[in-house]
Amino acid sequence: MKNKLFKLLSILFIFATNLSCAQLGETFIREDKDIVSPNEINYDLELVHENDEIIWAIEFFEDNSILATVKSGKLIHYKNNGDEVLIKGLPKIYLRGQGGLMDIEFHPNFEKNKLLYLTYAYEKEEGKGGSTNVARAKLENDSLIDFEVLYEATEVSRKGQHFGGRLEFDNDGFLYFSIGDRGNRDVNPQNLELDGGKIYRINDDGSIPKDNPFYNLPNAKKAIFSYGHRNPQGMFKHPTSGKIWTNEHGPKGGDEINIINKGLNYGWPKITYGINYSGTTITKNKSLPNMEQPLYYWIPSIAPSCFEFINSDRYGDWQGSLLAGALKFKYLERIVLDNNKVVYRERIAEDLGRPRDVKESKDGYIHVSIENKGIYKIVPKS
Repeated sequence: MKNKLFKLLSILFIFATNLSCAQLGETFIREDKDIVSPNEINYDLELVHENDEIIWAIEFFEDNSILATVKSGKLIHYKNNGDEVLIKGLPKIYLRGQGGLMDIEFHPNFEKNKLLYLTYAYEKEEGKGGSTNVARAKLENDSLIDFEVLYEATEVSRKGQHFGGRLEFDNDGFLYFSIGDRGNRDVNPQNLELDGGKIYRINDDGSIPKDNPFYNLPNAKKAIFSYGHRNPQGMFKHPTSGKIWTNEHGPKGGDEINIINKGLNYGWPKITYGINYSGTTITKNKSLPNMEQPLYYWIPSIAPSCFEFINSDRYGDWQGSLLAGALKFKYLERIVLDNNKVVYRERIAEDLGRPRDVKESKDGYIHVSIENKGIYKIVPKS
């Protein structure tokens, strides 16, 4: 009887352990070769542009030179000959906590119209706090001209966290952007009348598409595309589906990967796999009706800062996988999917520092910006 009871308890323990591992997101690590064995590659990390501040975002011109935002409020063109040109015409930047000059995105027709888009923290009234702005300008002769604010978040806070700030165009020319919950989790994310904790969709001129999900809802912010988010700082357009994907910071545990769909509620803070930083419970609910489950979640948190799909064939079996920056642990995480399920994870570019943005250049090389160091190029070894 004791032997049977021991076997039963052993089976239950193994089942519970495996379930826990799957939930915690720690099953698929580099050492676990029985699950999947993608070919690892050898690579060098080449520092291509040095900067001792925080390069928050990078974008590539057709000649593979780089336009970079510096959180403190600088826009720099790193030219291929090594020159650094400071772009003029930026607005006043509200530098507080996680806020500053954030993302940059070229218009899909940038080569002809020279339009680019920026997110930045702004202070509407001195001493009253700040929020997130989305703006458009034309880049001409190393200056921003015809600068115009396209969206101004109205929820202003003196708190220094959760500005969001990522930008991405979809295949239809709509511009998506994120605004975090601004540290007001119990008010903003679930309220469609307030900014914060949302993914938004606008036209390239700042007007709002009439088929946005809440356009006809009285008092709702018409630009909202999805809600119930905490602080999405990674975003890309999937090259096959055309869908917008995000990663977002959870609290202590519960960082998420989400595929953004029209009008859906992603749950924060009504459901979460994380807890308060103090260790106390936010909610016992991991799921509720009419709230989306993440495609994947991390426990422990990695603090995902950026997100990219590897389209390049320069990296062998890496093609088709994802890259997410891990601010907490100072590496890039490569994520392999099978039918939108995470089947393998590994750390690359370890010990460089905190990765703030990761992008694939026009000629197919992965670049990553590292806080207080600069921009690195990942060069495969032959």
